[in-house]
Amino acid sequence: MAAFLLRRLGFMILTLWLLTLIIFFAGQILPGDPGRAVLGNLASQSSVQALDHQLGVDRPLLTRYLSWLGGLLHGNLGTSYTFRSAVEPFVRAALINSVKLAVLAFVIVVPLGILGGVIAALYEGRTADRVISVTGLSLSSVPEFVSGIVLIVIFGVTLKALPVTASAGPGAGVFNQFRHLILPAIPLVFVLFGYIARMARAGTIEALNSDYARTAVLKGLPEATVIRRHILRNSLLPTITVIATQTGYLIGGLVVVETLFNYQGLGNLIYKAAVGHDFAMLEAGVLIIGVVYVVATLIADVLLTLLNPRLRIGGTQ
Repeated sequence: MAAFLLRRLGFMILTLWLLTLIIFFAGQILPGDPGRAVLGNLASQSSVQALDHQLGVDRPLLTRYLSWLGGLLHGNLGTSYTFRSAVEPFVRAALINSVKLAVLAFVIVVPLGILGGVIAALYEGRTADRVISVTGLSLSSVPEFVSGIVLIVIFGVTLKALPVTASAGPGAGVFNQFRHLILPAIPLVFVLFGYIARMARAGTIEALNSDYARTAVLKGLPEATVIRRHILRNSLLPTITVIATQTGYLIGGLVVVETLFNYQGLGNLIYKAAVGHDFAMLEAGVLIIGVVYVVATLIADVLLTLLNPRLRIGGTQ
């Protein structure tokens, strides 16, 4: 297990370094001049050049990259071109907001998706299986902005049961924040339910047809015991991978949902930074999403190894 963790950590460090290269150089080739974006179209060219020099964007590309990477290694995400202040507080606040929304969506969709997938597998080919499979596929195909608008119209405007904005404001209690996050979380549940249920169904069917499951049944164990002790642990292995891969999407890929519900999350921050040519903010936001992806994948690999001894045995050979 120690050797496995060391290998994974090595791959993670290499991946993050390659990610910094891609993020930085991709950000530099994007069209737009930071000085012009900050000062506006009416500013003189000399003023724009002076600001570009002050921001350091006229230095050689490699020098800027090494300076940026050195700052990252010391915990400095850079300085915002737009706000002329450190990027870190903006990214931290946006990340906290995105994590709140992602956690709520996960708390709802993971149990529902796993339960739906297991039920569909237990009733494979029957009505329950068809209903769950068709429902999951239909919900996954609905874009977030469509379901979000429908939810706002029904529950926010017509019934006035829930707030139409996701931000509860400073000092709001846990329950108040929960009420504001319900509507934006539901479109995410719709999108992810089909993926998780489909993987849980496939894993459960495979586990039900396995030799160890048939052996447990032949020993006379009750069906509920077989499912709880033998089926679920092995059937959920593919589902863990799906959940891990969707973590980065929930943290930083929610531009549409966050814009629709006026939520100041990481996706919305990255979108505004791209529009305003705030490359420092853009690079920091995208890097954080990459770190979330890599860490989530590492955690999924560790969980898979702990739950499946065959992976540990195979990794030592």
